[in-house]
Amino acid sequence: METESFVDKIEEKFHDNNSGSDSYSDSDDDRNNIHSKKPPLPASKVNSVYRLLGRDRPVHMVLGGGKPADILLWRNKKLTGMALGAGTALWVFFELMEYHLITLICHLLILSLGALFLWTNASVFIHKSPMQIPNISIPQESIIEAVTVLRIELNRGFTIFREIGTGRDIRKFLTVVGVLWVISVIGSWFNFLTLFYLFYLSLFTLPLVYEKNEDQVDALAEKAMIEIKKQYAVLDAKVLSQIPIAGLKKD
Repeated sequence: METESFVDKIEEKFHDNNSGSDSYSDSDDDRNNIHSKKPPLPASKVNSVYRLLGRDRPVHMVLGGGKPADILLWRNKKLTGMALGAGTALWVFFELMEYHLITLICHLLILSLGALFLWTNASVFIHKSPMQIPNISIPQESIIEAVTVLRIELNRGFTIFREIGTGRDIRKFLTVVGVLWVISVIGSWFNFLTLFYLFYLSLFTLPLVYEKNEDQVDALAEKAMIEIKKQYAVLDAKVLSQIPIAGLKKD
């Protein structure tokens, strides 16, 4: 009996040591897990990702959302195909077939008047009632509203043009001059109709390509902007800062 009680005591002590070592190992594991966990990135780091044109909304919302954005981003392929096909058909009709707009309008009016004349006079012989032509009139309020909106936009454009022309913001002045020069060079390569068709075609391609490769394009745009700012800083230090312009804005 004494031997059994002695063995029991040794076993109890052995089990106590094992449980203590397990608790120590558990505490060490917890401590290691705590140190191994990385703190979450702050919100400023997440939101500081460079986006083209400084946007903070999805491309679909930047394009206005709704059905127009669905058409430009090929969300509604049927409507997109119809719009793109109609624009392409008009370009082929006027550019490649060399059909003139005034001639087309006159021919459409001749066909419409001829069909209306034949239907009105033939209805007597085929014993059918003549076609009821609706009375079309443009409301005065719609004309006034459209003219008002056009006047506001024109005045805004004149104000921006005057502010840029004064040269107080030299960066904006150089940017606008550079963009206009690029457009003038491109315009010398194509006529107005082809240039307008290329712009129309880009509306259905560039937003879609950008949305599918958003991260890659933004990364390239960020590198380009950094390089442009470096070159502008050199130009500003060597040339622009020497130009005496009142109220010159410095970044």
